[in-house]
Amino acid sequence: MIDDRTVKGRVFAIVNYLLLTIIGLITVIPFVHVVAGSFTSSAEMAAKKFVLIPTEVSFAAYQFIFSTNTIFKAMGVSIGITVVGTAFSMFITALMAYGLSRRDVDGRRVIMFLVVFTMLFHGGLIPTFLVVKELGLIDSYSALILPSAISAFNLIILKNFFQNIPEGLEESARIDGCSDFGILFRIVLPLSMPAIATISLFYAVTYWNTYMNAIFYLNDSAKWPIQVLLRQIVVLSSGMDYSSDLDSMTPPPAQSIKMAVIVVATLPILLVYPFLQKHFAKGAMLGSIKG
Repeated sequence: MIDDRTVKGRVFAIVNYLLLTIIGLITVIPFVHVVAGSFTSSAEMAAKKFVLIPTEVSFAAYQFIFSTNTIFKAMGVSIGITVVGTAFSMFITALMAYGLSRRDVDGRRVIMFLVVFTMLFHGGLIPTFLVVKELGLIDSYSALILPSAISAFNLIILKNFFQNIPEGLEESARIDGCSDFGILFRIVLPLSMPAIATISLFYAVTYWNTYMNAIFYLNDSAKWPIQVLLRQIVVLSSGMDYSSDLDSMTPPPAQSIKMAVIVVATLPILLVYPFLQKHFAKGAMLGSIKG
């Protein structure tokens, strides 16, 4: 006699595998299509609307994108902004999160209210632009870092993570003569590497994708990060007039250019993710358990 529970369990497992396979394909296929489309020849791109495996590999789209040194300078700008901005944001976020995680700090509830308030209400584009202008940050890389240096969401996650660290460790360090900064940098931060890795990835993605701030605050095109320059390349490939070093070239199909741009803009941050992935899920979960 066949056990009904065994049959139901097998049917449930099969249905689960089928659903997960379908969801996985729905998630992966668009990425495969984008990568394959970026290597597809002009003739095949014109003949087919959807390509997963190109019959003839073509690097024309990437040759068009990397045909000028401007792209490498923009890539360097984005890397610099991402590295410096992430380090600066993590430093001041950790300082503020540690202070707010201390229950003996006066006014911490008021400060936390102000932090949460910024998540619900924003001054708007024009007031923010006027503040940046009055601070003399226009046409400066600082304009891409300082206005978004602290994320309220990231601050709350890190603060909650710090609160989960046993107070006995801090008390022992204080008895041994350790200062507040010593406790933070020698005990709290080393124990918080999962959260640090998670928040660092959040900040890195934000800085790498910097686009609107660069459009608003950088007038000098030589200072544009990679995202803005890639957008201009897409505009040029679509047949719109734009003065650049690429004007003398005959661009490949606009669709191939767009797909190659997506790959170029996404690949660097994807290469960073595997090094932080083992901390990512743990840091995000532990930082959200306790308020």
